[in-house]
Amino acid sequence: MKDSDVEKIEELQNSHKNITEEIHKIIVGQQEIIDQVLISMFCNGHSLIIGVPGLAKTMLVNTIASILDLSFNRIQFTPDLMPSDITGTEVIEEDLSTGKRSFRFIKGPIFSNVILADEINRAPPKTQSALLQAMQEYKVTHGGETYALSLPFFVLATQNPIEQEGTYPLPEAQLDRFMFTININYPNSKEEIEIVKTTTSAYAVDLKRIINAAEFINLQKMIRKIPVADDIIEKTVTLVSLTRPGNQSSPEIVKKYVAWGAGPRASQYLVLGAKAKVALDGRYSPSFKDVCYVAHPVLRHRVITNFAAEAEGISSDEIIEELLKTAR
Repeated sequence: MKDSDVEKIEELQNSHKNITEEIHKIIVGQQEIIDQVLISMFCNGHSLIIGVPGLAKTMLVNTIASILDLSFNRIQFTPDLMPSDITGTEVIEEDLSTGKRSFRFIKGPIFSNVILADEINRAPPKTQSALLQAMQEYKVTHGGETYALSLPFFVLATQNPIEQEGTYPLPEAQLDRFMFTININYPNSKEEIEIVKTTTSAYAVDLKRIINAAEFINLQKMIRKIPVADDIIEKTVTLVSLTRPGNQSSPEIVKKYVAWGAGPRASQYLVLGAKAKVALDGRYSPSFKDVCYVAHPVLRHRVITNFAAEAEGISSDEIIEELLKTAR
């Protein structure tokens, strides 16, 4: 690596440390969750965050946007939400001097750097699909015109795993647009005591802005320059191929409980995630251990279990863990 790239990795490590310190002024614990969200963002990826109400999912996303000095919009997904409520709509304008009328496009909340798609599975598929082009191509098409989104652009969506009545599960094609699926669990008793203390007092926080959008984009570009050994890439591709029940080399647990395995995008995200992980740690090249670190969030929504797994209570995380034991 060039000396300039080494300096940028050190800069990223320092930025990561400062960002984390600022986040912990608001968020108690959840270090692994914070790291996973930041890894996906530095890889220019989107994340689906799953957790019960009250675990600070919205607060985490809002805090990160503030610290990174990025524009932020929250979209509350509901059954009556329309695609135009997300992308924008056209209105008729009249020129008072000429009396001529014309259409003008008013941009919707998706025109922001960080989008919190709150309870994304509450809206019907037609509305969910309004995000697809933006997530993949970073642009929005409306009325035959295409509008570019400001970069960086991230969709951080949330889901409540408890209430499934009246929800619309995300189809696999849309799930595949997310780099990570991140599960947030309850805090431990020590963390919960700290949460109660800070949220029931007059505790006020002044968050510092660590880096801006242009600096963030430069760090994203630097992560892609991090070298990865060929054998690590080969092991990563092999790991992903083992998630496919049609592969003769796949273990019995995959053939028995998996309906569909992960595609090539999973291999791409595993390598990118490993690169970001080592950069945030201040290292210069990933090992397969770093690939394994991001394996669960990358694969858990790409390993689609079948009816037998559902009947026996076998989750995709359990299948992934068995694969990692073999791969390690």
